Amino acid sequence: MEILKRFFPVCLLALALNVQAQTSNLIDAFSKSYSLEASKKYDDAISVLNKAYDASSYETNLRLGWLHYLAGKQKESVAFYEKASNLMPSATEPLWAVLKPLTALKQWDDCEKNYMKIIKLDPKNSVANYQLGMIYYNRKNYLNAKQYFDVSLILFPFDYDNMLMSAWTCLRLERNTDAKSLFNKVLLYRPNDASALDGLKQIK
Repeated sequence: MEILKRFFPVCLLALALNVQAQTSNLIDAFSKSYSLEASKKYDDAISVLNKAYDASSYETNLRLGWLHYLAGKQKESVAFYEKASNLMPSATEPLWAVLKPLTALKQWDDCEKNYMKIIKLDPKNSVANYQLGMIYYNRKNYLNAKQYFDVSLILFPFDYDNMLMSAWTCLRLERNTDAKSLFNKVLLYRPNDASALDGLKQIK
């Protein structure tokens, strides 16, 4: 028993020193990766971080997601961002970040799923609601588009994009009174706006 009492503190000290060394190595790797990124040596920056890689590190996976995106390795970027998201499921940060490589890959369905995840965590996020509205508008699914544009418009009632796209959506749904009102508000924000004037011409 006496031996165990002596051995236990030694183990704790060894463990603490090991963790400290790993942390120091990771900080050094991050520092070098920033310098290499500044020089646009993205593959070298990735290599530096890979040497200190810890699959359980949210920060490292997030950083590698960004560096792979810059290196044009979009599929790998998505994979690292997804790892980061799995490690921190309540964080919207990796969900926003992964949209860059997904957009580069033109994986619009996955972009939609990501915006949905963001809204689930942050229901009143105006950007996510607006972007979902755009996705559905471009698919000519105007009812769904309006649902998301409405949220964004309520949050930012005098935002140009919110007003304009809400107006066009109302026009497509033949809600002409609402469309006319919104197009006129667009003209308050940006007099002689070509899109708003075109929309007003189309109202019967």
